[in-house]
Amino acid sequence: MLAAPAKGHAFASTIKTFSTASGKEHLFFSLPALARKYPNIKRLPRSIRIVLESVLRHCDGSKVTAEHVEQLANWKPNAARSEEIPFTVARVLLQDFTGVPLLVDLAAMRAAAQSVGADPKRVEPLVPVDLVVDHSIMVDHYGTKMALTQNMKMEFARNHERYQFMKWGMQAFDTFRVVPPGFGICHQVNLEFLTKGVHRRKDGVVYPDTLVGTDSHTPMINGAGVVGWGVGGIEAEAAMLGQPVYILTPDVVGFELKGQLREGVTATDLVLTVTELLRRNKVVGTFVEYFGEGTASLSVPDRATLGNMSPENGSTIGLFPVDGRTLEYFEGTGRTRAEIELVEAYYKAQGLFGAARAGEVDYSRVVTLDLGDVTPSIAGPRRPQDRIDLGDAKKRFAELFTTPMEVGGFARPAEAFGERVHIQPAAPMDAVAEPAGFDVGNGDVLIAAITSCTNTSNPGVMLAAGLLAKKAVEAGLKVKRHVKTSLAPGSRIVTEYLQETGLLPYLEKIGFNLAGYGCTTCIGNSGDLTPELNRAIAEHELVCASVLSGNRNFEARIHPNLKANFLMSPPLVVAYAIAGSINVDLMSEPVGKGRGGKDVYLGDIWPSSDEVQRLLKHAMKGKAFRENYAKIETEPGKLWEKIKGVTGQIYDWPSSTYIAKPPFFDGFARTTAASAAEAATRDHSVRGARVMALFGDSVTTDHISPAGRIKESSPAGLWLKAHGVQKQDFNSYGSRRGQHEVMVRGTFANVRVKNLMIPPLPDGSRVEGGDTIYQGAGPQNGQKMPIFDAAELYMASNTPTVVFAGEEYGTGSSRDWAAKGTQLMGIQAVVARSFERIHRSNLIGMGVLPLQFRGKDSWELLNLRGDEVVDVLVDRKLKPQGKAKLVIHRADGSTQEVPLVLRLDTPIEVDYYRAGGILPYVLHQLIGD
Repeated sequence: MLAAPAKGHAFASTIKTFSTASGKEHLFFSLPALARKYPNIKRLPRSIRIVLESVLRHCDGSKVTAEHVEQLANWKPNAARSEEIPFTVARVLLQDFTGVPLLVDLAAMRAAAQSVGADPKRVEPLVPVDLVVDHSIMVDHYGTKMALTQNMKMEFARNHERYQFMKWGMQAFDTFRVVPPGFGICHQVNLEFLTKGVHRRKDGVVYPDTLVGTDSHTPMINGAGVVGWGVGGIEAEAAMLGQPVYILTPDVVGFELKGQLREGVTATDLVLTVTELLRRNKVVGTFVEYFGEGTASLSVPDRATLGNMSPENGSTIGLFPVDGRTLEYFEGTGRTRAEIELVEAYYKAQGLFGAARAGEVDYSRVVTLDLGDVTPSIAGPRRPQDRIDLGDAKKRFAELFTTPMEVGGFARPAEAFGERVHIQPAAPMDAVAEPAGFDVGNGDVLIAAITSCTNTSNPGVMLAAGLLAKKAVEAGLKVKRHVKTSLAPGSRIVTEYLQETGLLPYLEKIGFNLAGYGCTTCIGNSGDLTPELNRAIAEHELVCASVLSGNRNFEARIHPNLKANFLMSPPLVVAYAIAGSINVDLMSEPVGKGRGGKDVYLGDIWPSSDEVQRLLKHAMKGKAFRENYAKIETEPGKLWEKIKGVTGQIYDWPSSTYIAKPPFFDGFARTTAASAAEAATRDHSVRGARVMALFGDSVTTDHISPAGRIKESSPAGLWLKAHGVQKQDFNSYGSRRGQHEVMVRGTFANVRVKNLMIPPLPDGSRVEGGDTIYQGAGPQNGQKMPIFDAAELYMASNTPTVVFAGEEYGTGSSRDWAAKGTQLMGIQAVVARSFERIHRSNLIGMGVLPLQFRGKDSWELLNLRGDEVVDVLVDRKLKPQGKAKLVIHRADGSTQEVPLVLRLDTPIEVDYYRAGGILPYVLHQLIGD
């Protein structure tokens, strides 16, 4: 007998039962029942209906009201978007780069609660939280059978203090689980193991799996029909601690898929095509939903590859339906029969099973793609949306070589194109040996990496890479001496099926030995090149390349010395590693010379779809998946077992260059009626501010807060050296996100970021690196210096600062330190042409004011130089998306006023900002103020 839950629920009449194939009954909040009152629900996009179910289930009259249910049930495809949705998720997913600072904040919140006499245990995750350690392993060793063991030993040595802290978190918080290093990438682990499709409450109510993750590629789970997206750690903390995730009601773009992919075209080619198409259609901030007869031809791994790159195309999610393909995948990855039956029965009961047909759903607009039109592609050299037909790659690189930097080129003279430099290594390299000396030149591939959750989750393209390697070895082909090769799958299952199919030895034969289970090259953990190569690149200004099966190729992300970085499918990574250069037309020129000096072309070694299909059965064995993930609890490995963390509910903050108590709660005090009233009427205008930076378009969170190497001469490098850390032990910015002293010094420290207030060089090119021109009192006025150093001077004189930017400010990873560092530098406002969703939210979450130019206004059209004093004036009422004003005081004494839009989009964002950010807002709520 099922007990009726939620007595007195405003929509108790929607609580119904459904039965699985085995006859077992379950309770659920029925959308078809709600549709009797709101008939519009039947035509809502699936993503909106799943969010609506959460709003309906959590309707408590307080955080979630009946009005919220009604508003979303009456969603219109092209209405003005002014209403916020309080979306309560089922769980939270973390990776270690973003998860560690989140855990640091939770530890600091407990200390703050204790400091005001509150019970620190009130700071406790209220939903399940999984942290997957996947961002810390680096490709220091490669091309040998010992590479994995050596890299993991170095990983544990570098990250001992971080892992100790994680161990503390595991015992301090009841719902916090860690998937240890060496299991895989969080998104692939999420897809293969963590999601069950639906959940069941203690009272018997079944509901859909939903989540947010502290990584922008969380939408990979959309391929299995699960609604989830990436947020910054700041928002994730609020979700963990019982706050709904507040989002502005989105437009939903329908993406109709027709036909089938042609022979020789991969899921990666499809992803790069869709990324280009959706960027062109400006879907930033929307939900995208795939529908149409073409969806049935795509497996869940293919769909997940598309969902994964939602941040690259700008959408919040890229949802596929739950259908027969989903059930097939769940079975192949080891879910139980009962779990699969429950998913099927639930989605059918909700009327959500299967892909929508054209005309069944009201979308804000529809984009259509015939899968038969997709061609072999790569993307680069700096952005994922810059797709290039494979046959045009050589020509495109040659064009970019001489194209000015301002329009995406490398600004090199044409006569330098064919220059080659002889390299004589001082010591043997790890890769497969050829004669000791070799030449490198422009366009040469120096890093070739099969890596990233995007493609290593897809057995089709991974098996294709193995088959291509097999054919290449049999033809007598080898990888060029200068190429650093690595294989870093997103799951141990990948190496199991590569071994079972007999393909792994062929990948190893040409240098693609297993280097680790993690993000590696895609996150910037590619390991260094040899000193000789680095020196040759710097001295001769070579434009060398990386090729990777990843999702990000932003400037300086892969390696600071590699300016041309291209995304592609795993088999193409292998092909380009053999060719050794991006300056080869793989569609018409030989990949290389095989036995007897015979030319071997890509068509000679490219596997057919039938060859791949015959091997797929080895990749989808439920028993193998169950056995692998059972080891998370029982066999985490000796390296992990040796890590001993402190115990107790409050962290003791030992001295560390990795983990430190952040200053975000310094001076925290209980809220009084008087202080609350004062906060509600405080003037948040910024007056007498100096300009910290003038940025162009597409400044990424990598530019704002890099994840890769720490330069020795940078403020962060100098701080580490002053604290006794040797250069070889610097690790990365990403690994030190628990130490605010490092991270604030790393803010805007990307070697490729361009602050346009710095005058151009004599040749017209722009200066790169995180510097500014200090405009303050004293002898340093007018001097060029690191942005951090200028920030220190401005803060010492209580001078606020402002950043100006162009379109799409903050694209890329959901990097909360891009906002935290901005705040700790004393930057009080960012004025841009447009913002990427996650970064705008993170700025608000840290109490930094985001504002947007109106119409065609920009700092360039306003002729800002950086020597102005500016005021940013906002109304005390802080009305969401209200009016604001920029007042420019120029050096010649003139003044100009410019209207702005206040990008506090919803009432809850106003509340967060007034409280100084999400974290103090939530902490006040937790301790009962």
